Amino acid sequence: MSAPEPLSPLLVAEAITAALKEDLGRAGDITSAATIPADAKATAELVARKPGTIAGLDLAAAAFHALDPSVRFERSAADGDAVAAKTVLARVSGPGRAVLSAERVALNYACHLSGVATATAAFVERVKHTKARIADTRKTTPGMRAFEKYAVRCGGGMNHRFGLDDAILIKDNHIAVAGGVIAAIRGARAVAGHLVKVEIEVDNLDQLVEAMVEPPDAVLLDNMKPDMLREAVQLVAGRAITEASGNVTLETVGGIAETGVDMISTGWITHSAPILDLALDVVVER
Repeated sequence: MSAPEPLSPLLVAEAITAALKEDLGRAGDITSAATIPADAKATAELVARKPGTIAGLDLAAAAFHALDPSVRFERSAADGDAVAAKTVLARVSGPGRAVLSAERVALNYACHLSGVATATAAFVERVKHTKARIADTRKTTPGMRAFEKYAVRCGGGMNHRFGLDDAILIKDNHIAVAGGVIAAIRGARAVAGHLVKVEIEVDNLDQLVEAMVEPPDAVLLDNMKPDMLREAVQLVAGRAITEASGNVTLETVGGIAETGVDMISTGWITHSAPILDLALDVVVER
């Protein structure tokens, strides 16, 4: 899997600065200051302890460089790579205090984002025999959305909307307050710009039939069983993008994809993916 476009360096710098401030606190890394001479050098390897898909190396590199620009971060892997256990991802070398003080922040980002990429890649693998694509949701860690969605792309998935301001998604509560499916769609169409997509969530075929009177750009088929999803795909007949969501797991995603839906969205890949175990191992020169 090739890496997506790099993250904005402005986003990376802002996040790394905040994370290092949190970790270094008011007095800095008192352990490294007490035990490591100011002129000591260190070399370490960033290693994958488990197999998986990598994401977050830019953030890891930025953590080291933020503490000392002279630290070298030499990559032997790239975001989007599927790697085996014990693979060396990068070699880090420079002032010892900077290397050790940035270690945890670098690993926190790389482990978490690689976990998201690995989880996404597993879902993508389960649906590769179909046309369905795996997409994320807005169920992301506060402050981490851009990075977690980047990791989804590293794993071969696609991004759903980034926020409430870049697409219209009419959900069940919107329908209830708006006064019905058609009223909600018409209201959305009246204010949506020509580049803003409109999607509506339905949880039964009656709602879907009603929605297709005023066809939206996409329909979110919520918590439907495979048999109902097949009927829904036939009913839409290509007039809108079909997106299945709800109760999507590695065990169910293949069957959902085989119904013919265009997209399958799941929050699990961002809010519940386990980390990928990475380590920073100091190389002791003998």
